[in-house]
Amino acid sequence: MTNRKTWTEEIEVNARDIIEKIKDLIQEGNVRRLIIKKENGDLLLEVPLTTGVVAGGIVTLVAPVLAALGAMAALLTKVKFEIVRVEEEKIKEKKDDEK
Repeated sequence: MTNRKTWTEEIEVNARDIIEKIKDLIQEGNVRRLIIKKENGDLLLEVPLTTGVVAGGIVTLVAPVLAALGAMAALLTKVKFEIVRVEEEKIKEKKDDEK
């Protein structure tokens, strides 16, 4: 049996570092959703990342989006990343004879 913990963190990234940061987050493997916002909070992009996707494969799938973000980086100074992570824990099931 597994128990899922979901949490969100927000980080600020220099626009010139957008592509590398996204690649790093994808490779971490526990990121389930990535929300990219302008400094003022306006939504730029929301990317759901599927469980179990091979990191290289997902980078290839979002390559056109990464290219567009790279072009946008020339117009922006900083962006905010809202990162939704999921951690699965295995729960030890109690047997009938355990208290």
